[in-house]
This record gives sequence, structure tokens and C-alpha cells, in this order.
Amino acid sequence: MTTRIPEPDLTYLQRVLLEMLAIPSPTGFTDTIVRYVAERLDEIGIPYELTRRGTIRATLKGRQNSPDRAVSAHLDTIGAIIREIKDNGRLGLAPVGCWSSRFAEGSRVSVFCDSRVLRGSVLPLMASGHAFNTAVDSLPISWDHIELRLDAYSTTRADCETLGVAIGDFVAFDPLPEFTESGHISARHLDDKAGAAALLTALKAIVEAGLEPPIDCHPLFTITEEIGSGAAAALPWDVSEFVSIDIAPVAPGQHSSEHAVSVAMQDSGGPYDFHLSRHLLRLGEEHAISLRRDLFRYYHSDAQSAVAAGHDIRTALLAFGCDATHGYERTHLDSLEALARLLGAYLLSPPVFDSDALSRQQSLEAFSHQLEHDAQMESETRVPTVESLVGKGDSSA
Repeated sequence: MTTRIPEPDLTYLQRVLLEMLAIPSPTGFTDTIVRYVAERLDEIGIPYELTRRGTIRATLKGRQNSPDRAVSAHLDTIGAIIREIKDNGRLGLAPVGCWSSRFAEGSRVSVFCDSRVLRGSVLPLMASGHAFNTAVDSLPISWDHIELRLDAYSTTRADCETLGVAIGDFVAFDPLPEFTESGHISARHLDDKAGAAALLTALKAIVEAGLEPPIDCHPLFTITEEIGSGAAAALPWDVSEFVSIDIAPVAPGQHSSEHAVSVAMQDSGGPYDFHLSRHLLRLGEEHAISLRRDLFRYYHSDAQSAVAAGHDIRTALLAFGCDATHGYERTHLDSLEALARLLGAYLLSPPVFDSDALSRQQSLEAFSHQLEHDAQMESETRVPTVESLVGKGDSSA
């Protein structure tokens, strides 16, 4: 019998997402967003602990505590950091996270100095058509060819230093959120604040419905995913299943949609776990959730950082459909609802394998199999039998 899943509160999802978007959180500058999410967990009634740097490790108790599972979303976003104070009072930038300067041009930003916050704009080195004419169009696209113009009197290096600007100050890009009547949501930094909002919404629905998962689940909110380390040190428990939440790029050559949730079968780190991924696909079918499969070629997730750190876990990736990733992104409420519903179904589902409670398999009896042996070994290409080859070898000797 299919387990009933509670319907997600989409008003809550949108409110939490909008509030998170209002909090600047480039990687390395995440304390405020961590405090915000911790307060939401307090409201829901889910206990948590914080690592030294601020990764949130929560626990949603189940009927049994092993094998347990983890689900993660990341709170850090792309951004920039000041790498140079120029003689003309403009500022050179280095990216935080992997993204193109093309998406930075024209942005309004906040500069977080040690004692104040300054506003400014990111511009190409040739920013005036009336001064440079068509030379503007031939300017290369790179972080070396843009600069930050402060909204303050800053025409010299000394002016900037007097304002309190210093190398290493964080620069956060305005999110510019817009929620339209069509259900589209456009903003910077939907990656991964939209995923975090969907996870909080799924947790809230389960707790308010009084439902108890079959096994312990550990919601994680990481703070360094954009620079690759994400969940590397976030799993102190005996976690056997780890589902990461992130974006599914909607673009030519991809199969994701802004109106569905995607199960990623592979990313830059390689294939995700065969059994856990298909468990999620089956749950989507059982609950009539709009679902896609996809592969992401230029992309890593929290799950892959955990595997790279040496954790012996099954991993999978759920992703909301997002157009123009790491730029001015857009998703649809349909995709976030599908993600929240599938997360609810997963958290309330039994473990993929009870035997995963053991750190090591003692025999082949409990070990998984992807295809029946006969089917897996059957091939249209016929090869000589071992006996015939060995026999010929013996006779020739």
C-alpha cells in the first residue's frame, strides 16, 4: 500500500524562499543565513546541531535509528571577493564559486567591509558607449575585464581605504526576486535557496501531519557546496543513504523541466547509486509526481563531496528545474512543489536495503543485484566457451 504523503504548504515555501533570498550568503559569508534556517527548524520542532563553521545537522526521528538517511540542501551561493583596489578607485573582483563574469556585468551589489556595507555596480572596463563606441562590443568576457564602481566618493586608492574597503571583502549580488502570477520565480541564487525552502516545507508538512518516518533522517544544510567541499565533513552518523538537493539546468541537451523534479543519474563525479535513484523514481510514479531523468555534465553536488571524503553511502540527487543557472535564474512553483512532495515521499519510505544497517556485508545473500545474473550475462555477441579454448590449447601442446 502506498504511504500517504502530506501536501506541502506552498505559501510557506514561497515566503521562506523570499526571506532567504533577502539574506546575502556567498560562500564564506553564511552566518546570517544559517541563523535564519536554524530558527525555522526551531519553529517546526526539529532538533539540530551546528558544526564549527555553521553546517546545520538536524534529526527527524524515525521508528528505528539504523540504517539512517540524510538529505541536504546548501545555503551558500556564488558571489565575489575584492582582489584589487585600483589607483582610480575602482575594485577588481575574483569569483566565489564557479561562474561567468558575463552574468556579473550590470549587477547591483553590496560590499561587506569590516565596519560598514557599501553599495555599488559591477561594470565592464569599457562601460560607456558614448566614450568607447563599438569597442565596447569587442571587450573580452572575463573577471579581468570587469570592475566594481562604488556608490561613494572613490576616485583613488586612498579614497577606498578611507571608506574601509580592503582586499578580501565579500561582495554579494542583489537577488532581484520576482514571483509572477504565472507561477514563475525569477531571481539570482535560487541555487540552492529554492531547494532549501522545499526541504523545510517537506519537513514542516511531515511534522504537522504527525507522521513518523520509518527510519531516522538527518536534514543537512551545508555552507560550502559552491566551492566543492559541501557535505565532506557533515555526516557523523551511520548514514547509509544520502540524497542531495540542487538545481536541474533547463537548457538544450538537457531533459529537465521547470515544471517537474529531476532525478540525476550522473554528474561530473560519475553515476549516482543505481538502487537509491530508482527508489526515488518509483516513489515519483507511485505518487503521480511530475518527474524527469537527467545527466549533468558540468556539475558536482553535496552527495559527491561526501563520497569523495570517504563515506561508504548510497547517493542520489533530486533537483528542481531551473533556467539560466548561475545567472539570473528562473524556476516554477510546479517544480518546487514536485520536489517537496517527492522529498516527503522519500522521508516516509522504508530504507532501500535493511542490510545497509551493516557497515560491511558478511555474505552475498544480502548483497544487492541490479539485474538477474542470467539476463546480465546474456549477449547477442557469441564468444567461444572457455572449455573450447582451453581444450585447443591443450591439444596443440
